[in-house]
Amino acid sequence: MKIKILVPIYNDWKSINKLLESINLNISNLNHEFSVIIVNDASTHDRHEEQKTFENINSIKILNMKINQGHARCIATGLKYIFEKEDFDYVIPMDGDGEDRPEEIKEFISQIENSNNQPIVGERVKRSEKFIFKFCYQLHKLITLIFTGKSIKFGNFSCIPKDIVEKMINEKATWNSYSGSLKKIQNNLLAIRSIRGSRYFGPSKMSFYNLVKHSLSIISVFRKIFLIRSALFIILYILLIKSNASVVTAIPLVFLLIAVYAVSNLALRENMDEFDKSLSNINDIDYIK
Repeated sequence: MKIKILVPIYNDWKSINKLLESINLNISNLNHEFSVIIVNDASTHDRHEEQKTFENINSIKILNMKINQGHARCIATGLKYIFEKEDFDYVIPMDGDGEDRPEEIKEFISQIENSNNQPIVGERVKRSEKFIFKFCYQLHKLITLIFTGKSIKFGNFSCIPKDIVEKMINEKATWNSYSGSLKKIQNNLLAIRSIRGSRYFGPSKMSFYNLVKHSLSIISVFRKIFLIRSALFIILYILLIKSNASVVTAIPLVFLLIAVYAVSNLALRENMDEFDKSLSNINDIDYIK
């Protein structure tokens, strides 16, 4: 099989070098052809050249973007590039900082034989963050389930076959949220147990603000269901509190209305015209191998 590993990156070149070393080590006993496509999201730091062979990786390319477009759109652009320009059977999108562990690539490959061409996702069973962040992450999953009816326990780290890649690049939601779009086009997903690794260098970039934005971006993919359930919640909640209405009891309504506004704005990111033209944002391509 020909497998493309897709990695978005912004400035974190030190981590990318370590990631490539780890990928090269972990695929050494896998009898398949692996290549790496790195999407450089208009980094402001230059990459330092390193003379390494990476003997188990067939090829390594860096797509240098003209303008910064964000993590989700880098993955979307990478998927479009791979589908239109590369010969492949599967794509494995993963983060470049060590939080998606290359050791688990073997688990994806072992599941392919029994996958019946279904996407395989890495469901988080253990995270490395502090308690407050873990609690907020669990809350995000619960709110997503309640207001969309979708249980999404995975991020970008996954293994998707060519026909699903084709569906992803023809789905405008991919331009906004990778995991939301994948769940939208394929409800039945296989899963491996995935442990959230520690960053190779520096603190995690997933701040509370980024977590909220990530959560609302996923919800925006299913905005019709979200808006219907939000309206029902508001009606029922008002009926429950009408005799005890106060500033305090109004707080949940305020938060929900803010969420409705944010989701509606994030939904505007689903721009198929921009997605179709995304390859024009590639300035040039560096060939490491």
